[in-house]
Amino acid sequence: MTSSSPDVTGRIARLFLYPIKSCAGIEVQEALLLETGLEWDRAWMVVDEAGDFVTQRTLARMALIRPQLKTSEMVLRAPGMLALHVALDAVEQPARVRVWDDVVDAWDMGALAAQWFSDFLGQKLRLVRFDPDVQRLSSLKWTGGVEAPVQFNDGFALLVTSDAALDDLNTRLAAGGHAPVGMERFRPNVVLSGVQAHDEDHLDTLHVATEPGPAQLKPVKPCVRCPIPNVDPASGIPSPEVGDTLQTYRQDARMNGGITFGMNAIVLAGAGQLLRVGQSVAADYVFD
Repeated sequence: MTSSSPDVTGRIARLFLYPIKSCAGIEVQEALLLETGLEWDRAWMVVDEAGDFVTQRTLARMALIRPQLKTSEMVLRAPGMLALHVALDAVEQPARVRVWDDVVDAWDMGALAAQWFSDFLGQKLRLVRFDPDVQRLSSLKWTGGVEAPVQFNDGFALLVTSDAALDDLNTRLAAGGHAPVGMERFRPNVVLSGVQAHDEDHLDTLHVATEPGPAQLKPVKPCVRCPIPNVDPASGIPSPEVGDTLQTYRQDARMNGGITFGMNAIVLAGAGQLLRVGQSVAADYVFD
């Protein structure tokens, strides 16, 4: 920040992490910040027989798979399925997988996990874990040359949005005769309060008041929305009203008219510190 009086001050209102890419998230009160984002976020991924990642874009029922993190295991539950227990400290055999344009080494979680996901989602699938020895980087074009590592995220360590942005959308949905939706549809990691709707679009580095010193999270790229926000996380059934409503006011010239909601961010400083709900966040505006 350029002065002792930042343009914007707010707080962390909510924190979410998503242990398995495209499955349900977990809302937490605190999370360890790593260079790759929040600890356990997108550490696992579901792949098909070719090793290509799958998501709610084509398998909406992935929204119904709910993880629970315990001391030594992750427990997965889904309608009609017995719970699957996945050890946090064990993997089986090496795997080679693709997430978007990146082909990376990973670890297969074994036959039992593969059968569980295949049975629930109706096609042959496997569960894999990110290999921490692999370095997968965000696009240097968007990070300004900063080497920012990620795991199985789409492309960036964090997604930041605000409760005001969701309130704005729900006001518009109500005007169209639609029910309100929850933040879970947008799969953010950090939700801010005390800021204006979509302020995150125009904020420079976010300074989060962690101990022993501030963490620095830099918004770098508007998040272009795929069809996932149309999927009801409670039922796994898609419907078009969210996307149709966003289309009326969130076409983003920065992304060639793409529909955006939230900002992808990288970790500039503070890895190893805890982000907590209620921590203050300060930033200055930056306009292109």
